[in-house]
Amino acid sequence: MSEEDPASDDPDATSDNGFESVVADIHERIEPSADERERLRAVADRLVARAEAAATDRCPDADIIQAGSTARNTWVSGDRDIDIFVRFPPDLEREQLERYGLEVGHETLPDGHEEYAEHPYVKGTVEGFDIDVVPCFRLESATEIRSAVDRTPFHTQYLEARLDDDLADDVRLTKQFLKGIGAYGSDLRTRGFSGYLTELLVVEYGGFRNLLEAAANWHPQVELDPENHGRETFHDPLVVIDPTDPERNVAAVCSPENVARLQHYARSFLETPRVEVFEPAAPEPLSESELRTHLERRGTTPVAVRFEAPDLVEDQLYPQLQKSVDGIATGLDDRGFDIFRATTMADDTAVIFVELAVSERPAIEGHRGPPIHVRSHAEGFYDAYADDPEAYGPFIAGDRYVTERPREFTTAREFLASDRLFDVGLGAHVETALENEYEVLVGEEITALLEEFGPELGRYFEPHP
Repeated sequence: MSEEDPASDDPDATSDNGFESVVADIHERIEPSADERERLRAVADRLVARAEAAATDRCPDADIIQAGSTARNTWVSGDRDIDIFVRFPPDLEREQLERYGLEVGHETLPDGHEEYAEHPYVKGTVEGFDIDVVPCFRLESATEIRSAVDRTPFHTQYLEARLDDDLADDVRLTKQFLKGIGAYGSDLRTRGFSGYLTELLVVEYGGFRNLLEAAANWHPQVELDPENHGRETFHDPLVVIDPTDPERNVAAVCSPENVARLQHYARSFLETPRVEVFEPAAPEPLSESELRTHLERRGTTPVAVRFEAPDLVEDQLYPQLQKSVDGIATGLDDRGFDIFRATTMADDTAVIFVELAVSERPAIEGHRGPPIHVRSHAEGFYDAYADDPEAYGPFIAGDRYVTERPREFTTAREFLASDRLFDVGLGAHVETALENEYEVLVGEEITALLEEFGPELGRYFEPHP
């Protein structure tokens, strides 16, 4: 810088320059080109016209709207989603709506296939674009909805009235930032920030930078109510009342980890702006020697229950895996195998992975009875163990009877390989898969997971925010 530049000795000005330079670079990368916009518009217009003809043939009062980020000009270059909503009058029976919706979907997308959310819809690909044709009811208010998809048209109408070109650019930047840090997506595997939530946050704070500066100083529970509805009681770390439906928290699916992740990277990026934050980085797979080094260094005992992954969509599979890992971890912890950390992995097979601080326990365990002055319960405890040849005691410790009895499982492997595994809380499809067949891996045996789950093990043993 020249001596005349007043920012030469101003670190804040240097940071500002760095911020603007990085933002300009990213904006250039993610702004859809004129050609990309025209191709998307041509495909969308053709499909909307096709859907409208098919819908009004069946129900003259039906209409069509395009929804989602491509309708609101908040899509990132390379995104290929076109959401077409077929709205039917509210007096139509739900069964008829579903039937009409599928018929319209198949006429719009002759090569499409059916998928199911709260009700069926048709999904397909046209000229590289991913198309959803979704039936819903045309309602006066989002509070009248009959299924979650009925809200979507209200979201589009609300945001179209509030997003200008500058805010749309900032939404794109925010989406790419969240993708880069691994916090974008409301699917139940990611449990991050949805597109709609991202748009609401940018509108609420007035831009990308303002959002980062606010998030850097959030103190959860963070509560935002764009339309001042007055709120229901929510217990999530981030609460954003849906401006179209005061009974809904748009951020309900967002995990505490992802709220904290946004805070961490907001602070980091504001302090040191850099392009790399916007670039998703897949974890490197661990080699066998690296994994063995981690196991030796940590001195813990990893255990894994591996089974064939249930044939479910991710939004059904991952909640079941999470329930199962919580149940198995609790079962191990209750039996004295102290839990250090736990996670799940899924591909062709699925894995419940638990790292133990304690993997082996003594052959006996202490069992404390009630206080002796609680006569009926104390006498019942005493009588239960007085003639047990395998028990030590009962004897008195403090004011209670105590006995020492044989422990059911002395190793984690014994418990995991036993039928008692099915006494813990398991996801229904996970339980069925385990009843068919599973294997237990302990310690260095987990190296058998590397071929399928090398990157996931890399993420586990070399964690970062």
